Amino acid sequence: MEKNIPITHTYPIPNTFGIRAYCRRYVETADVKQLSELVSRLCDDDLPLLVVGSGSNLLFTDDYPGTVLHVALRDIQLVSDAPQSVKVRVGAGVVFDDWVEFAIRHGWYGAENLSLIPGEVGASAVQNIGAYGAEVKDLIDQVETIEVGTGKKRVFTHEECHYGYRYSRFKGEWKGRMVVTHVTFVLSKTFTPKLDYGHIREELAASGIQQPTAQELRDVIIRIRQSKLPDPKVEGNAGSFFMNPVVERDCFNRLKAQYPAMPHYEVDGGHVKIPAGWMIEQCGWKGKSMGRAGVHDKQALVLVNRGGATGAEVLALCEQVRADVKEKFGVDIHPEVNIF
Repeated sequence: MEKNIPITHTYPIPNTFGIRAYCRRYVETADVKQLSELVSRLCDDDLPLLVVGSGSNLLFTDDYPGTVLHVALRDIQLVSDAPQSVKVRVGAGVVFDDWVEFAIRHGWYGAENLSLIPGEVGASAVQNIGAYGAEVKDLIDQVETIEVGTGKKRVFTHEECHYGYRYSRFKGEWKGRMVVTHVTFVLSKTFTPKLDYGHIREELAASGIQQPTAQELRDVIIRIRQSKLPDPKVEGNAGSFFMNPVVERDCFNRLKAQYPAMPHYEVDGGHVKIPAGWMIEQCGWKGKSMGRAGVHDKQALVLVNRGGATGAEVLALCEQVRADVKEKFGVDIHPEVNIF
């Protein structure tokens, strides 16, 4: 690793779970050239390499034996300005919710339903974050990266990223091979609200709003999220801990016959998505604890650090919840959080 790149030894790794974990080296850079030099000169002592944003989707069960890298590029550049849309290039280190607020303020629309999702822009493109009927993949034009080992710039189109539900090739075959530096988004100049997911319409009606502006929709999304999700500064968590399972139609029909009130979302002719939070709640876990880790009392999809929990304790709770859901419904649920 280059000598002029700042390195901090035994550095505590930032994470919203509030888990105490350390890495051998922690590096932060806001310079693409420096980043390229860094990842092209990693030695065995530097590995494994872990790229993090704000640590909002991580659970550490032990110290990390290698290098943790944070890309702190925070530039926002208007790339093209067409009559109906814009393309905007955003640095990986920009807080994603700050980017949503920035876009709305400039009259660029499409990201409103993704308001208040924790994390940074680079991680959003890796994870394909989503909420309230929207996914970030639908806004991404291309992703710029630096290739680990060579330091070369690699640019991938939306199609090349092979986006799926909470998935991209950055989580699959490219995992550990590419470091995201910038994401280019395509946003509309026409506001077309998405209101048919969750309790958006009810919240708007309660506020006396029938035709919301983009800012009003953002405000409602924020209120809904804040009412359901704990503040990590108060109670450590990583947001939604589990992905919602997508099951085959035959499985769904069997469960629907047993549980007529079961909420669900159509995926395609052969598959249906079932809320994992609902399943966990039916197993009696909502608001319950196992040691110093627990299930949030307002949203069963969220696991929380009640105070002083270790990563191993949170993982033990995760595995018990998964086992109970499997026993009751015959369905596997999988963590959305990255576990180390």
